[in-house]
Amino acid sequence: MLGKDYINVLYIDLEKEEFRYEERKDLVKYIGGTGVAAKLLDENIKPDLDPLDPEQPIIFANGPLSFVMPVCTKVVATFYSPHTKEYGESHAGGRLAMAMRFSGIDAMVITGRAKHPEYLVIDDKVKFKDARAIWGLSVEETGKIFRQHTGGSGIRSSMRIGRAGENLVTYAGINVDTYRHFGRLGLGACFGSKLLKGIVIIGDNSIPIDNGYRKKYRDVYDKIYDTVIKTDVMKKYHEVGTSINVIPLNEMNSLPSLNLQNTKIDFADDISGERFAKETLVRKVACSGCPIGCIHIGQFRREFDVGYEFETVDVSYDHELVFALGSFLGLKTTNEILQLIDVVESEGLDAISTGVALGWATEAYKRGIITIDDTLLPLDFGILQNYMVAVKYIASRKNKFYKDLGYGVDYASNIYGGNDFAVILVVTKCQVITQDMAVLLDLLWVQDIHTLIMVDIPLTRQELRKKIY
Repeated sequence: MLGKDYINVLYIDLEKEEFRYEERKDLVKYIGGTGVAAKLLDENIKPDLDPLDPEQPIIFANGPLSFVMPVCTKVVATFYSPHTKEYGESHAGGRLAMAMRFSGIDAMVITGRAKHPEYLVIDDKVKFKDARAIWGLSVEETGKIFRQHTGGSGIRSSMRIGRAGENLVTYAGINVDTYRHFGRLGLGACFGSKLLKGIVIIGDNSIPIDNGYRKKYRDVYDKIYDTVIKTDVMKKYHEVGTSINVIPLNEMNSLPSLNLQNTKIDFADDISGERFAKETLVRKVACSGCPIGCIHIGQFRREFDVGYEFETVDVSYDHELVFALGSFLGLKTTNEILQLIDVVESEGLDAISTGVALGWATEAYKRGIITIDDTLLPLDFGILQNYMVAVKYIASRKNKFYKDLGYGVDYASNIYGGNDFAVILVVTKCQVITQDMAVLLDLLWVQDIHTLIMVDIPLTRQELRKKIY
C-alpha cells in the first residue's frame, strides 16, 4: 500500500560522524517494527562486550502501520540493556513515529561514541551538533533548547536524556516529546555512554498511497477509528485514564504500598484517578495519529524564588506513576505525587524503577541496614522533600551508595543486604510494575494460568515470599 518493498534503514556512526541509508528488502519478512528492530540488533550487537561499550548499537524502528492506521503510534527501540544485561526493548509514542515516517526513515542503527557530547538533527540528512554547552542540563531545559535551535517546516520530534542518562544510571530513560518515554531497561544510559544528548527528527515528506488503494484505505481507517472511539476502553482511557485502576486494585488487595509491606491503603481515594482529575487535570494529549487522547496532564504550583514567586508546572501522570511514586512511597496527595514525578522526569529517570529503588532504600534505612552516611538524609515513607533530593542524588550518583543504587535494587541489595524486601522480578532482575504484582498474586492461588482470576485475600510480603520460594 505504501508503494515500498524494502525497509529504509539509516545507519549513523557517531565516532566518524558519518551516515548512510540502505534499502533492505530482506527485512520486509520480519513482523512489524519489533521484528525489524530485533533483527537489526541481532546483526549489530556485540554480546561479548559490556552493554555500554561504544560498539553496541541502538536501534529504532517503525512498524508498517505506525501512523498509517489509528492507534498505531509507537516506535520500538532495541538495545543491549545495561540494567538486566539482557535483550532490551522499549516503546514510545508522541510524534516520533510520524516524524520518522515523514522523513522516510523506517529504522535507525546508531553505533560508536562521539568525541564530545553531541545531539543529532535529522531531516533529509544527519547533522552532528555540539552538545557540550547543554551536557548536564535537565530534560526540560534540553527540550527548550532543542525547540529554539531546530526550527523549520515539517513534523518535529525530539528525544533527549537528563543527568541520569549522562551518568549512566542503568534505569535512565529517554524523554520523547515531553510526555512520552522510552522507559525501563536503561536506554538513556546507552545514549549517555555514546555522549549522545538527544535526537531531533524533522519530517517534511508525505506518505504515498496508490490510487487503487485510496478508497479501501479510507474505509479501513474509518472502520478502525469508529470502533476505537465507541468502545468502553476509549471512555476509560480518555476520561480518567489508567489511574482509574487505583481504587479497584486497592479493593482487591493488589495496590502495593510502603515497598510492598502492604497491598491495601486507607488513602486510595486521595490518590485515585478520579481525585487527580478533579484536583489537578488541566488537559489531555494524544500521540500523533491516535484518537484516544490518554495522556493526562496534571498541574501544580512550584515556588522558584522567595517572596511567594510561583510558576505552574504541567506533568503527565498515569497509574504506574501513581503507584511507583505514590502509594509505594506512602505519598498521600495528588500534589505530592505530581511534584515527585516532575523531579524524576527532569532528571531523566524511569519512574517505576526509581520508585521501587526509593522504596527499598527507605526500608533498608528504617531497618538500619544502611545509615545516613549512605543516604545523606533521613528516608521515611511519606516524606516528599527528602525523596525529591534523593532522586537528584541517584541521577548524579552523589556518593558510593547512590552510585550503587543507580545500578538498581538487585545490585544494591546484594551489596548492602535487604534482598528479602527487594521488590524485583527474579528472572529479569528488573523492578516490578503493578501488572507484574497483580499477576503474581493471581498465580499464588490459581492453578490454571490461562484462566487467571483475582483473589480477594489480604497478603503480607512475608506470606508472599513463602509462597514464591
